[in-house]
Amino acid sequence: MPQGFFRSLREKLVIGGLFAAASALPVAAQQGEAPPQPVTVVTLESSDVTLTSALPGRVTASGVAEVRPQVGGIIDERLFEEGRDVTRGDPMYRIDSATYEAAKAAAEASLAQAEAQLASAEREATRQNELRERNVASQQTLDDALAARDVAAASVKVAEANLLSANIDLDRTTIRAPISGVAGLSEATQGALVTSGQTTALTTIRQLDPVYVDVTQSAAEVLRWRRSGQQVAEDSSAVVHLRLADGEIYEHAGYLAAAEPHVNELTGVIVLRLEFPNPERLLLPGMYVQVEVPQGQINGAILTPQEGVTRDRRGRPVAMVVNAENVVETRELTVQSDQGANWVVTGGLEAGDRIIVAGLQKVSVGMTVTPQERSAETEGGAEQAPAADAPAKE
Repeated sequence: MPQGFFRSLREKLVIGGLFAAASALPVAAQQGEAPPQPVTVVTLESSDVTLTSALPGRVTASGVAEVRPQVGGIIDERLFEEGRDVTRGDPMYRIDSATYEAAKAAAEASLAQAEAQLASAEREATRQNELRERNVASQQTLDDALAARDVAAASVKVAEANLLSANIDLDRTTIRAPISGVAGLSEATQGALVTSGQTTALTTIRQLDPVYVDVTQSAAEVLRWRRSGQQVAEDSSAVVHLRLADGEIYEHAGYLAAAEPHVNELTGVIVLRLEFPNPERLLLPGMYVQVEVPQGQINGAILTPQEGVTRDRRGRPVAMVVNAENVVETRELTVQSDQGANWVVTGGLEAGDRIIVAGLQKVSVGMTVTPQERSAETEGGAEQAPAADAPAKE
């Protein structure tokens, strides 16, 4: 073919390419104008927050009594079932009573003898008094008769006391429950020799409803709350909750029964005694638990979702918020504590602020975004920023 034909073909292709590029420019420009980045936000509200501390403790019985014999002898019989409820006054052991019955009989005989001697002395004193009135007996004889009568009366009182003591010892051969509660395992069997005042308890009775939980609170922590103007919960109106060893929350709320008005010199802590109802006997003495104890009240705090709080390069807690023009801003926060899935914020945020809780990785300060509201109660959506570590209390 002639060269002119190829030259003409090349020129047409170049011109067509230029027209195609020119027509594509508006489309590219349109593609560069991307819509604002969508983000998930939560509108914050202020509220009065009760701050709590999780304190470790162990369950103790509200009442403990060790059962010991008050007289010596051989145990004839155990009268209770181990691990079962007993009521104060219930018989628990019976000691061989033969010796104590004999002692009671001897005391009764001594009392009868003393009473007979008193009757004789009274008759003699009456007779001597009559003789003295007729001047037949001397005053000395009357005085001796009256003294003998008084001695006989005193002997009767001694005999009565001895009989009472013998009755008490005989009654103590039946060992009774000193308190109501749950009886533990028996440390003595039938035929065992026991003595009065022995150090080894025969069994132990524990009162399990209610129970106590003793926890320790740092004195420095108490001072910090008091100096910050917060009300430390140290009265019986403070409601506390308990977390069991398996992580479950105990269904019954307790209260602060007492606070030791003394700081341990070695550990620097204050002991708090908490009381919990225990109708199901789920809490047993010695069990390890954690107690959420109210420490103070903050009025007007901002509960901020943890997934919306991160840290800057200097480790300070910060959050990104969307202002009224839908532009992203950053805020430095003052975090007091955590509560569930939220931080308790006392500075840096206000009621009505919209904090970004999802889409943080795709935005920066100054960007215009499209906020999508999420309720504060809703857990984080599919795209959540990882929650920051617990910020230091400021």
